[in-house]
Amino acid sequence: MSMTEAEKRALAAAACGMAKGAKQLGRDEIRVYALLGDGELEEGEVWEAFLFAAQYKFDNLCVVIDLNGLQIDGPTKDVMNTSPVDAKMKAFGFEIAQIDGHDLEAMDAAFGSFHKNRGTGKPFAILMKTVKGKGVSFMENNVGWHGKAPNDEEYAAAMRELRAQLAELEAKE
Repeated sequence: MSMTEAEKRALAAAACGMAKGAKQLGRDEIRVYALLGDGELEEGEVWEAFLFAAQYKFDNLCVVIDLNGLQIDGPTKDVMNTSPVDAKMKAFGFEIAQIDGHDLEAMDAAFGSFHKNRGTGKPFAILMKTVKGKGVSFMENNVGWHGKAPNDEEYAAAMRELRAQLAELEAKE
């Protein structure tokens, strides 16, 4: 079962509710994570949730935003440009980490920064610059693959490309 766009956008607000609940219960060990795509940022309810998080000092909330520049209707810059996301998140009172979303060490460091953020009173955002379909030549940066599953032939071709890249990486080690 897939989620509707409205249900996806509501996740930011739901995450804020969970963060608030954890704070009210005094459960400092609870951390709440919300994963959003850059296309979801065009909706007002997402920004309202961000304002709510900052107002109530949800330093137990980490919003991870996948910035790949594409959404179902096309490039985000053409559909509804939300740039610069980093400046907006800072203006909304968030601490931020900007990373290459394909770099696992950078991800680990960013989540570590979130965990060290405790006690600051600021929610945290990890802004991940990514490439949609990375590693598969016919999928990379192709908006047509948003929400589309490959057929058997496309899947086989994609797996060949990914396995070749893995073999190349392993050979370097």
